[in-house]
Amino acid sequence: MSKLIFTSEQIRVLRRNPYVKNVSEKSITYSDEFKRHFVSESLDSKTAKQIFIEAGFDPEMLGESRIKAFAKKWRKRYRDNGVLALKDTRQNRSGRPRKTERTPEQQIEKLQAKISLLEQENELLKKSEWSERRLENSEKTSETFARIHKMKTDGSYTGTIIDACETLEVSRSGYYNYLKGLAQRNVREEEDQAWRIQIENAYSYRGYKKGSRSIVMYFKNILGMTVNRKKVQRLMRKFHIFCPIRKANPYKRMAKATKEHHTVENKLERQFVQGIAHKVLLTDITYLPGANGFMGYLSTIKDGTTKEILAHYVSDNLKLAISLTTIDVLMSAHGATLHKDAFIHSDQGVHYTSPKFHKKLADNDLGQSMSRRGNCWDNAPQESFFGHLKDEMEYKSCVHLEELRAIVDDYIDYYNNERGQWNLKKLPPVHYREQFLSGVA
Repeated sequence: MSKLIFTSEQIRVLRRNPYVKNVSEKSITYSDEFKRHFVSESLDSKTAKQIFIEAGFDPEMLGESRIKAFAKKWRKRYRDNGVLALKDTRQNRSGRPRKTERTPEQQIEKLQAKISLLEQENELLKKSEWSERRLENSEKTSETFARIHKMKTDGSYTGTIIDACETLEVSRSGYYNYLKGLAQRNVREEEDQAWRIQIENAYSYRGYKKGSRSIVMYFKNILGMTVNRKKVQRLMRKFHIFCPIRKANPYKRMAKATKEHHTVENKLERQFVQGIAHKVLLTDITYLPGANGFMGYLSTIKDGTTKEILAHYVSDNLKLAISLTTIDVLMSAHGATLHKDAFIHSDQGVHYTSPKFHKKLADNDLGQSMSRRGNCWDNAPQESFFGHLKDEMEYKSCVHLEELRAIVDDYIDYYNNERGQWNLKKLPPVHYREQFLSGVA
């Protein structure tokens, strides 16, 4: 062995290294984990000096002759008797027996280190009620390992790892296993942080909040990336990215509970998806309350098969014109492509029972179908669209009709062209319709 003598400062530095079991002025004892790590890296053709440097050691401090001697000894033991031969079977904590008892100064230094460790652990207990949470969740032991590692690294604790683990009642082998996986966890944390930025960008894309499904479809349709939904859910939970939860519709609960008798038939009978685009046309009106007493109303027509919003109209009143104008918008935009048997399906509201509305449909060769009275399930896709719109669109600050119209126009453009839907092969309605008409969907 080299005759190099470690100074007190060098001893302090070496004690901070997690791979050091014990160190004195003339000797150093490495952990069994480091010996196994050394042999494993050595088999991958790394030099002894390189392995020590990567483990956080300074070759000049240790001395090259000391490094070479340890390397030769560990390699020989492994060749002769395998990995078990690397285990330190000595009962004492040092590479050679202690010739003298600890001086009073050394004993005081050890006690001070122990006090420092306990003080910091006590501070952690106060801040987070850690002991109670640890009983509830065994994973919190990793917090103790992290605390030990931090104090060793920043120099606030100068004692040994053995003393720290005994004082805090955690496994020493568990601590070293924690260190072994530290680099991998750091890499994963960096990856998570990078994904966090992308998920937050997806979440706020065009100003509309999204759940995990919508974010997965954003990556697929906007960025051309395939992302696992469970990964997105994990990261949303980790970084507290929450999607607004739609409020339950009390009328739906009531209808489901009472199981109304199907006494009145309608043309649709809830067969919204009939495998034909531009045939089943669902329409309805919803309220959009703004600020300062302003109230807006949105009328839409939705394709039952492709889910595309084919026509919409925003008004500041509920006069019959809102429904009639919506039909005009539909015919202007899609009149040439409507199916020959196309029909409008609605509830039994006053707008849709009006003779003028019946005439408007007849003039445009459109059939008509109505839901059973008081049964919202008969127009469920429209209810679903309105629910998503109100969750995702910021409209409650609107005070003018034109302002609301601009916001609705933008949202429906986003909904039709960019917002993927899980039941449409994760595609937006327009893209799905294009595939559908080409025979791909």
